[in-house]
Amino acid sequence: MSCLYFGTDGIRGPYGGPVVNEAFAARLGAAAGRWLRRRAIPGSSPAIPMGRDTRASGESLERAFAAGLASEGWQAVLHGILPTPALSRAVAQSGSALGVVVTASHNPAGDNGIKLFGPGGRKLSEAQEAEIEALLAEEVPAAGVPGPAAGTLGRALEDYVAAASRVLPPGSLAGWRIVVDTANGAACATTPAVLRGLGAEVIGIGDGPDGTNINAGVGSEHPGRMAAAVKASGARLGVAHDGDGDRCVLSDENGDVLDGDEILTILAIHALGAGRLAARTLVVTVHSNGGVDAAIVAAGGRVARSPVGDRHVAERMVAEGATLGGESSGHVICSELCPTGDGLVAALKIAEVMIRTGRPLSELRRALRKFPQASSAVAVAVKRPLGSLPALGAAIRAVEAGMGAGGRVLVRYSGTEPKLRLLVEGPDAEAVRAGLVRLEAAARAELR
Repeated sequence: MSCLYFGTDGIRGPYGGPVVNEAFAARLGAAAGRWLRRRAIPGSSPAIPMGRDTRASGESLERAFAAGLASEGWQAVLHGILPTPALSRAVAQSGSALGVVVTASHNPAGDNGIKLFGPGGRKLSEAQEAEIEALLAEEVPAAGVPGPAAGTLGRALEDYVAAASRVLPPGSLAGWRIVVDTANGAACATTPAVLRGLGAEVIGIGDGPDGTNINAGVGSEHPGRMAAAVKASGARLGVAHDGDGDRCVLSDENGDVLDGDEILTILAIHALGAGRLAARTLVVTVHSNGGVDAAIVAAGGRVARSPVGDRHVAERMVAEGATLGGESSGHVICSELCPTGDGLVAALKIAEVMIRTGRPLSELRRALRKFPQASSAVAVAVKRPLGSLPALGAAIRAVEAGMGAGGRVLVRYSGTEPKLRLLVEGPDAEAVRAGLVRLEAAARAELR
């Protein structure tokens, strides 16, 4: 089912544009309120938890959405700046039928967006998002913006910090030096606090949000500063989040960066060895490196693949009976702890493996031998159907033929940005790079 406004992970785009603005946020809030009333989930709370990241536009968009909810008889509970996984937890803990995060995740500060969560703190399905879109009215709801319910502001953040702090025993990180890059985003008040509370010395990067600097040369999209700081300071570990804290990219003690595929492989193989990987299955997306499959199968497990997007990962995890899954981008879902991607939990679980094995991250990462792979993104003005691009189609077929049975090509539009994403994987690194160049040239020629 296709949506007009919702993409892979909520709605997002330039703030002040045709979609991400206060008028649309109010309309969307009202539509969500109408949808909730029609669903009439028994026993659900009438209060709707809301959070946001550190973008300057966040507060006005949050209050506009809350006004839309109020026009349909729902009370928003505003928790202020809050990582996405903390909001997911708040929805689950409160028994609410809906939760809302105003964020554009890893996008630049000029963008913003809205993510919606349903009962249990799980992201809404595509079908549910389409149902809400169908209830969008043209007029802006005429309702005052309600204030937060008394006594609730900030509790979700405190509850999240307390829960994350219980992932490891007290004092587990005593003597550890950890570099933490919070992308000037929503995790600034959570990840450093948890790690310090467990005994670690924390060196902070990207921890001075000013409303305009989220993801600006820092965070999981730009892990170089974090990795360099790890090497320069002699830290044992580096952690980098995105703007809303649901991603995690790591650095080992040598300053070498680990992506989501490596994190997931380490966690899955350790769980397999301990007999604790549910269904002996790891769920990843079609974007993950083929080396993940080889490593997990060699360790006695299996890999299931989903479409790109941590929502699709979570849905496949439920279908497979799995409790571990994620994306190469750094979304890691440990569903026994959180139903959505949680960058802090992912870092804590890796620290747990390091503690239990007594091995540094530089050794643990050897569990994954990646197949040669190259990827890139081509900016587009309009997302034309791929079937209407003959030159690109011919290039895809030619590159696939050149890669042989051991290779693959993945071409898709981003669900969160105006970009065409290209990926080539095969047995030979030089052929992979050449294939990617060929795809880029064809895409630019037809999509310029």
